[in-house]
Amino acid sequence: MQAWLPAIDAHRQTGEYKKGETLFREGDPVQGIYFLHNGKAKVHSKWGEDKELIMRFAGPGDIVGHRGLGRQPAYPVTATALEPLSACFIPRPFFEASLKVNPDFLYKLLLFYAEELQDSEQRMRNLAHMPVKGRIVNALQSLKNKFGANEEGLLGIELSRQDFASYVGASYETVFRTMTELAEENIVQVNGRQMVINQAAAVFFKQTEEGT
Repeated sequence: MQAWLPAIDAHRQTGEYKKGETLFREGDPVQGIYFLHNGKAKVHSKWGEDKELIMRFAGPGDIVGHRGLGRQPAYPVTATALEPLSACFIPRPFFEASLKVNPDFLYKLLLFYAEELQDSEQRMRNLAHMPVKGRIVNALQSLKNKFGANEEGLLGIELSRQDFASYVGASYETVFRTMTELAEENIVQVNGRQMVINQAAAVFFKQTEEGT
């Protein structure tokens, strides 16, 4: 891979994106893939007429746009910046050529796809079988695992309540009502876009997982 760094440097393009700006849109032909340098983005898809389902959140070091690679290359999702971010863009022809001649890179990408597929299957199972309260705590645990939390439990990502509801896969009203219940049970705390996951959430999460 080291030998490929000069070639990658020659082909990559670094872009800066404002909060709310899209890196690519669902249905657009795949031009290439993106590696996030800093900042965070949401990867989301249309859900019904006027709703969206957030598939995952991406942060520094993550790759987005790869799901569109295939025989009919079109992005199946949209990626939108949650905050100012910078990303390295690799054109599709160069990226695919690199995979053909770099087996180590191809193997690591295969492992990445497999892990993401497992996460997606688990997430779809939770959406289908887990009650909203369990999905909320599960989502908070996932965000904590990915973006971390400080000593007070404050998550390392700020989300609007609508984005969090889209990630949980429930209506804004249902999530708001359930979050109020969880706050009364001292499992979470919410202050605007900031969310704190308390120690009691770990016990609740374990019980929820055992019940699914």
